[in-house]
Parts: sequence; C-alpha cells; structure tokens
Amino acid sequence: MKIVNSLKSAKTRDKNCRIVRRKGRVYVINKKNPRFKARQG
Repeated sequence: MKIVNSLKSAKTRDKNCRIVRRKGRVYVINKKNPRFKARQG
C-alpha cells in the first residue's frame, strides 16, 4: 500500500478505484486490481 500526499493522483489511475474514509484515514481501494491501494493520513 502506498502512502500518498494527494489521493487524486491515485484515484485517477484506474476506473475501479474508490475513495473510502476509515478511522480518520482516507483510502483508495480497488477490488478488481488490488495493487492500486493507497492511504492518506
């Protein structure tokens, strides 16, 4: 999982990416291609 400053760049990499908020952190998750996971905060 990457830790990035801007999740907008991580979100636009693949069309299946979703932005999710969990426990005060923001995550990018992708069910189809899990290598696009990213976290902010």
